[in-house]
Amino acid sequence: MIEIIKASMEHSKEDGYVGHVEFTVKGHSFPYEITLHSKRNKDWSYALNFKKESGKEEDILAVEEMLEEDEYFDKLVEAAQNTL
Repeated sequence: MIEIIKASMEHSKEDGYVGHVEFTVKGHSFPYEITLHSKRNKDWSYALNFKKESGKEEDILAVEEMLEEDEYFDKLVEAAQNTL
């Protein structure tokens, strides 16, 4: 359902872990970007946005719901962590 386009993550003592993942969702018109943040590489916070142009609000709300399921959120975190 989620296809990862690009992922990255950086770590610094000041900011902790900051990751970015670009991805698409099957059936959605526009790609998304999620920014991930964690001080200790667990208990992640995130910001979800459309990558380039804005799509429908109901699409981004549906992705927010998907991310509440650990399977999808963990896949995005793992993709970013794998780039360290």
